[in-house]
Amino acid sequence: MDSEPSGTRGTGPMDAAFPLAGDDSCIAAARDFAAAFLGRARDEHGIPVSARAIDTVQLVVSELVTNARKYAPGPAGLLLQLATETAQVTVWDTAPTPPTPRDADPGRIGQHGLEIVKMLTRHISVVPEPPGKRITAHLPLREALPTA
Repeated sequence: MDSEPSGTRGTGPMDAAFPLAGDDSCIAAARDFAAAFLGRARDEHGIPVSARAIDTVQLVVSELVTNARKYAPGPAGLLLQLATETAQVTVWDTAPTPPTPRDADPGRIGQHGLEIVKMLTRHISVVPEPPGKRITAHLPLREALPTA
């Protein structure tokens, strides 16, 4: 992966990059981009993508992009990739500090994004990538939640 996705297409039909620039309207644009990408994968390439998987990917994109916009100065990017029965959502940003999960607190309002992402994914990784980091979440395309 390049250190910063640029443009709106990746290197092939099963990946696509989206720059996260401007104001917070890029969060909704990233969700729409993810839904359109998965819809094309299903409709044009015959990849089985459930409607629930699209919703789940959109939620993960929303949470990761929101965190990048909120906590990382500078440019950021979104990369979507499809593998056999799996979608990979990668968000690159310029903050070198990895996200820190908070202890469970049912009274806390907000700041549950990483908890949500971890619950909905099969695997999540955080890799340092100067000047910041790359967070990649792996999600199933057919079922709404990861299998145990």
